Amino acid sequence: MKKLFTLIMVLTVSFAVNAQIETPQPSPSQKIEQTVGLTDVTLDYSRPSMRGREIFGNLVPFGKLWRTGANKNTIITFSTAVTIGEQTLKAGSYAIFTTPNKENWEVVFYTDTENWGTPATWDDSKVAAKVSVKATTLPMSIETFTFTFDNLTNDSAVLSLLWENTMVDVTIGVPTDATVTDAISKIMNGPSADNYYASARYYLESGKDIKQAVTWIDKAIDMTKESPKFWWLRQQALIHAKAGDKKGAIKAAKASLEYADKAKNADYVKMNKDSLKEWGAM
Repeated sequence: MKKLFTLIMVLTVSFAVNAQIETPQPSPSQKIEQTVGLTDVTLDYSRPSMRGREIFGNLVPFGKLWRTGANKNTIITFSTAVTIGEQTLKAGSYAIFTTPNKENWEVVFYTDTENWGTPATWDDSKVAAKVSVKATTLPMSIETFTFTFDNLTNDSAVLSLLWENTMVDVTIGVPTDATVTDAISKIMNGPSADNYYASARYYLESGKDIKQAVTWIDKAIDMTKESPKFWWLRQQALIHAKAGDKKGAIKAAKASLEYADKAKNADYVKMNKDSLKEWGAM
């Protein structure tokens, strides 16, 4: 009984030592996900509050680089390339830094997102885009630092920063029209050579309609005759052989052999020679 009591006391003390009290963060994090046209945009940031303090020009000095939020970098991620002003940002993640001023702010999209606050050493080569935007005075006070996505269209959105009585807007352009137009053109022009090749190979490997596979592989080869691919020609040979067209198979295998030899691809050279021997062409 004494041993049991001792064990219970040890476990109780151990739990008390290891237990941690969880309290709310002074600047809680927020994650916003917004689709703009066909582009997915994600924003991760921390939200400090005023708590009776004067913010811009005091807590956040004018003319000095600011982390734009609290804690770790504010990070924005784009699933496609976008434009900020007349500058193009590749798909990926960027830290947002700002330099507040009374009338205009400088907003910077920075490729290094692994900073706690502002970078210890600023590197201009990591500046992906920089824009100067007007600061608007609000008729009311915003207690907690806030980002929003507004004015959504198929081709753009406005990223708004709001805190205290200040609002700053940055317009983000997305390539929706170019993406959709390109997709329409490709579809309206019919399947690509890659589509024909992939479909023909699938039909061959799956034992489906071999005559249809012949039609598709011949179309793929014809569409790429200016730059023949020896591995495509190899598939053409196999498909024609499966369809009972030995003459067509031999012609394709010889072409595949020629281009494989030029490319110094020993595997395809051997496979084609073996097939040509099997088909009585060597």
